[in-house]
Amino acid sequence: MAANNTNLFGMFVHWGIYAQLGLHEQAFARYNIDRAEYEKLAKTFNPTEYDPDEWVIQAKANGAKYICFTAKHHDGFCMWDTKTTDYCIMNTPYGRDVLKMLADACARHAMRLSIYYSNPDWHYEYGYNPASTHQWKARTDTEPDTEKLRAYIKAQVTELLTNYGPVYTLFWDIPPHIFDPSINELVRRLQPGILINDRGFDTGDFSTPERDFSKTDAQRYERMTEACNSISALSWGYRERDDFYTLRFLMSHIDRVMAMGGSYLLNVGPDAAGNIPRTSAERMRRIGDWYNRMEGCLEGHEADPFDYGKLRSSCIINRKNGKTYLHFPDGLMSTGLTLEQYPSPPRSVRLMNSGRAITWEISYLPTLFKPDQPQRTCLHIYDIPADLYADEPIVIEIEWNR
Repeated sequence: MAANNTNLFGMFVHWGIYAQLGLHEQAFARYNIDRAEYEKLAKTFNPTEYDPDEWVIQAKANGAKYICFTAKHHDGFCMWDTKTTDYCIMNTPYGRDVLKMLADACARHAMRLSIYYSNPDWHYEYGYNPASTHQWKARTDTEPDTEKLRAYIKAQVTELLTNYGPVYTLFWDIPPHIFDPSINELVRRLQPGILINDRGFDTGDFSTPERDFSKTDAQRYERMTEACNSISALSWGYRERDDFYTLRFLMSHIDRVMAMGGSYLLNVGPDAAGNIPRTSAERMRRIGDWYNRMEGCLEGHEADPFDYGKLRSSCIINRKNGKTYLHFPDGLMSTGLTLEQYPSPPRSVRLMNSGRAITWEISYLPTLFKPDQPQRTCLHIYDIPADLYADEPIVIEIEWNR
């Protein structure tokens, strides 16, 4: 998503006092918990097993190039050392700035840091915004005052973008439906070069489709895009009895989004102790294994303008470093692939899933026979071990001899 690398894989982290409930990051609202009972969770939050270096090392091993951390979710609890409210990590038994610890770990391991910030705030006395959504638990004991709310947001964002080093992207959440470009202008003054999503107070730099699994025939996003999804099908925050998306489903979605030029932000929800749960970590590792075998072909590519004709399997085609990449998010229909049009005979053809060369020929095929028309050759790629990789997207690399 930087100018020289427009699409990256990142790890999203939803973590807060709600992890102690093991229900959902919006448990306060969705389980209709009494306010006083919920906010007492701040007095028991003590994630003594939190190891940000381990988080970053895991994320990096899985191919992630940035980590987006939920500094404040809708409940209004702040996961950093803030002067704007007492409702923050410093007033817990843990009493340490977990965001600063993560920022330092990112710096040590050359990992980009992004920050998530919720516009709804269910704790702040002027947090209610009647123009927006997700206001279920917002306080209504005072008259709405969005000017005071915006001043509060500016003060908190100033802290977040001043005290934690370089910030790669700012992920506003829940559009406020208030147009105020001065807020993103402040963000850009504090962090020149930062990229801002489209859920804030103006259009920002990039769109953020969330759990959007619709398929399209498009080969390329028209606008900078960062899709986000969670390992969990039920929650973004830690949930004890969880349902998980299948690995095949997630890898297919990652391949489709990133082959079209988008970034992909995949979320985990650490538990109350500060650990990424073993099941989530293992699933991220298995996704990372597939992602790393792609050798970076999902990142920093461009559209391939050549018309290869219609392929039998759904395919997204791009190119990088002079090589063409054929992405099959839903796998292949057969062990062979036919390109009716091709720019030249290949110099090499490789299956990225295995890293091995696969066989090809320039030939006539019976399926291309048309009576009373001259025979045309095609590029026939065959003996593809598609069944061995039926549980993951298939990507084929072609280096042309031109």
